Amino acid sequence: MSSTPTEILLKYWGYNSFRPLQMEIIQSVLEGKDTLALLPTGGGKSICFQVPALLMDGLCLVITPLVALMNDQVENLQKRGIPAVEVHSGMHAREIALAIEKCADGRAKFLYLSPERIDTSSFKEVAPFLKVNMIAVDEAHCISQWGYDFRPPYLRIADIRPLFPTVPVLALTATAVLKVVDDIQQKLLFQKKNVFRKSFNRDNLAYVVNKEEDKYRKLLRVCNGVKGIGIVYVRNRRLTKETAEYLSRNGIPAGFYHAGLDPAIRTARQRDWMSEKIRVIVATNAFGMGIDKPNVRFVVHLDLPENLEAYFQEAGRAGRDEKKSYAVIIYNESDILDARHYLEMAWPEPDVIRQVYQALGNYFQLPVGSGRDMSFDFELEQFSVNYNFKPVTVFNVLKILEREGFITLSDAINEPSKALFLTSRDELYKYQVENHEADRLIKVLLRSYSGLFTDFVKIHEHEIARRMGAEWEFVDHQLNILKKAGIIEYIRQKKIPQLSFICERLAPEDLGLSQTYYFDRKNEAAAKLELIIQYVTSTDKCRNISLLEYFGDKTGRNCGVCDICLERKRSGLTDEEFTEISLQILDLLVGSPMNIGNLVKVLSKYREEKVVQVVRWMADNDQVVAKDGYFMLI
Repeated sequence: MSSTPTEILLKYWGYNSFRPLQMEIIQSVLEGKDTLALLPTGGGKSICFQVPALLMDGLCLVITPLVALMNDQVENLQKRGIPAVEVHSGMHAREIALAIEKCADGRAKFLYLSPERIDTSSFKEVAPFLKVNMIAVDEAHCISQWGYDFRPPYLRIADIRPLFPTVPVLALTATAVLKVVDDIQQKLLFQKKNVFRKSFNRDNLAYVVNKEEDKYRKLLRVCNGVKGIGIVYVRNRRLTKETAEYLSRNGIPAGFYHAGLDPAIRTARQRDWMSEKIRVIVATNAFGMGIDKPNVRFVVHLDLPENLEAYFQEAGRAGRDEKKSYAVIIYNESDILDARHYLEMAWPEPDVIRQVYQALGNYFQLPVGSGRDMSFDFELEQFSVNYNFKPVTVFNVLKILEREGFITLSDAINEPSKALFLTSRDELYKYQVENHEADRLIKVLLRSYSGLFTDFVKIHEHEIARRMGAEWEFVDHQLNILKKAGIIEYIRQKKIPQLSFICERLAPEDLGLSQTYYFDRKNEAAAKLELIIQYVTSTDKCRNISLLEYFGDKTGRNCGVCDICLERKRSGLTDEEFTEISLQILDLLVGSPMNIGNLVKVLSKYREEKVVQVVRWMADNDQVVAKDGYFMLI
């Protein structure tokens, strides 16, 4: 194995050099230090734990809540010849056992697991025998109750640290305000504070907000005015289709994407967009995680994002190649009213949450105290009809129950069918001789797929049927016969989502939703929504500065390219004039407060309207404060 980070990078990824901060983060981990890395979306976070893990003996635990991202990273590592496995609630019990076995006997270098799995008996039993070299915590903001996507199961990560007392933790996130940065390190039991923070400043990205009654017309102007490919985010699935059809009718090749589409269609849409057969993908926020497309020229939000963290992450998918790109929000007054309404709907009352939870237990016929780690097919619409709930209420309750770690909803339709032979080659040959009808299928399986005796292998029944000259139903039937005979483990692709119980079913009164905690979280979400509303309605503060300050960076300067900076330029105030006037105002106010008349008089070499404009901007941006008609330094 290569001996330096750069050699590892070149060997497995083909790059000669690291991006900014990656090497410093890697060295910190190699020195055994607990480390928090804040790297914007597309900043290369995975390299920061994959490279040092490959330089050390043992297994790297990677904890992430995103099953889709987990699948992508494990697949990418395997393609590079790096042994990696994953464990999450949507997997078959035998799959999980096989993955854990590989980790225990040293056949895996990376174990990706969801935070809920840390508390399972299968992990607890094997954990003391794992030779762990580091613990990587992705989406680390989820551990902080002040983070925008807090998940209580993340708090259990600290419980495993005593099992690996000398192992460093690397926490990674793209977005975190200052109190979240401190909270992450405290909750993960860092021995010493240690933060690597890449500036959130994106020089190549112009942030633009447009208030428009006809949002589609403005969207069309953006698509026609900016060359290259783009992403358009909307709030719900219906709007993805309507918006894509509107763009297509008006000459913009567009497709739509959301979690409810057939997996084959989703894959095809993503592939068409990645290969630039279509220019624009219109999607819910289900699209984007793990998408590495550096030349996205624009990201448009046609609805208000939930908060500034989510917006920064989604907008940051534009311009990763560091070329000029645009992040645009198009909104109108009704969007603000809708956003506040959606917030109320997103937080059903605790009694409603308990009613839905109780109904779930009844729906799956689970007695109180049972159901832990069990998964079921789940059709939201059918469940809602059965128990007379509104589907939107059920959806939002499930999101809360998932965030709290009681259940998970996995999009199992992403997973193709899988198979694993359970017999030895000699036993299989004997079975083939005695079962001529099964012999032909088994031969096609062995010719088409490798590794069937050691791992679950993804299979495609339609392709097998084509090679056999048979129907899909015949192949499926024969595979199930082999399964019943104990010859093969066959996990058929699910056509509907899976709901898994992370812990045993609780009595409704024992469901841990304290009123105080519930309302604290709801109030936090409401406060974050008001900040995004403040962001879009502001007319005086540079968009870039607004975002930087939200993340605790006070060093930002006027970007000169956002809609507010451009408007100031159009008013005849150049950047040089603005800087000169603002510095002179600061000097004047060092002596004593002054009213606007005195400032205009002293700065008479500049037109009055320019001085007034700069003073107003400085007050709006907290550089000076007004009191009783006088301006003074803060």
